[in-house]
Amino acid sequence: MKVEQIYTGCLAEAAYYIESKGEVAIIDPLRETEPYIRKAEENGAKIKYVLETHFHADFVSGHLDLSRKTGAKIVYGPNASAEFDIHVAKDGEELKLGDVTIKVLHTPGHTMESTTYLLKDEAGKDYCIFTGDTLFIGDVGRPDLAVKTDLTREDLAAHLFDSLREKIMPLADDVIVYPGHGAGSACGKNLSKETFATLGNQKQTNYALRSDMTKEEFIKEVTEGLTPPPQYFPKNAVMNKKGYESFDRVLSKGSVPLDVDMFQSIAEHEGALVLDTRHQDDFVKAHIPGSIFIGIDGSFAPWVGALITDLDQPIVFLAPEGREEEVVMRLARVGYDNTLGYLKGGIEAWIQAGKETDSIESISAEEFADRLAKDKLQVIDVRKPGEYLSEHVKDASNYPLDYINDQMGEWSDDNKHYVHCAGGYRSVIACSILKSRGIHDLVDIKGGFKAIKEANVPVTDYVCPSELA
Repeated sequence: MKVEQIYTGCLAEAAYYIESKGEVAIIDPLRETEPYIRKAEENGAKIKYVLETHFHADFVSGHLDLSRKTGAKIVYGPNASAEFDIHVAKDGEELKLGDVTIKVLHTPGHTMESTTYLLKDEAGKDYCIFTGDTLFIGDVGRPDLAVKTDLTREDLAAHLFDSLREKIMPLADDVIVYPGHGAGSACGKNLSKETFATLGNQKQTNYALRSDMTKEEFIKEVTEGLTPPPQYFPKNAVMNKKGYESFDRVLSKGSVPLDVDMFQSIAEHEGALVLDTRHQDDFVKAHIPGSIFIGIDGSFAPWVGALITDLDQPIVFLAPEGREEEVVMRLARVGYDNTLGYLKGGIEAWIQAGKETDSIESISAEEFADRLAKDKLQVIDVRKPGEYLSEHVKDASNYPLDYINDQMGEWSDDNKHYVHCAGGYRSVIACSILKSRGIHDLVDIKGGFKAIKEANVPVTDYVCPSELA
């Protein structure tokens, strides 16, 4: 028996490869299927099942393409309904894979079809559980992401409480918990950076598995402090439920090199968004006017999903040389399939063709400290509310990047805005969006809050939210 966790940091997502006696099951695969197919072929094995823990909201699964290419059966748990051929497993149903058995445990709560898969080894002993978004390490799945349901998040939380206590907690302490996500995912509130643990460990350390917790207390804790999910979540869930275009076609269409004139023509005449995925320092120095920066080396896909509101938006892009297909792949992971090509030769080709460029004023934290000591500045902190509440520049205003599209009416070009985040990535994204909307009097503080603190800029410690009311 072989069990392998395939973890993707950008999405904080875990897929799983299970193999026994030449048969393979893939759990919660990403959009690109070749890595799974290649792994099975290298091992002389055949993919028999694609097991989905639920209809994912934070990424587009590779279940359809994987099934088409291998003939594997797509399996969901009870209550699942899709617009393509699936096997809807019954609660308690057992699936044979070589010499091992996978038992279906229906665990509704995150969504009503949410299912945990219990792997029994060759001797029939419970070995591990693949919990999807039902149980994370240190947390549980948020109960407000189900698509088209009449149930409230409190109703779903009540189902989750029962699922955990009736299906998961009775299992032995040495059973390994393999969740669908780790720290950084928006599918939970406070996930651990660890990506697996024993169930016994979670019974001792996970707040949601406290043996003395009442259902009312559980519902209150898991629903308290939930921020609105990223706007692309329900759209990805619908794609996973209804189907989508082949990833191979998306990759082929999007990986086309475009010369300067063709690139400009598509941007101007087809309404394509110009997405710049280079490093933020390169974008600040010179970029195509009106382009949006979201760097490939940051949390690229989640920020694309949070900020580009139309999944059908035509996109042309700039990328670090040699990483063009990676950009298309990572866009497709979150459902952005209408990529039309990239600028061949990058920004250098644009400049050599005599085209106009724009830039962003960027200053060091030390320069910011000098200016702040001499004058009152309008400081904008684009970190998350929790980061801001923990510690922030004195008198700074908090405009989280996550909600910038909803807050555009609160910005004006009448004053110079000094913009920062934690390390310099999100602030450049914010500045690029603002500039594309006509707000240009911006100064990016390089290195973000970390550099600002090191420059001894006056900061305010934790502020109780009630004090801000």
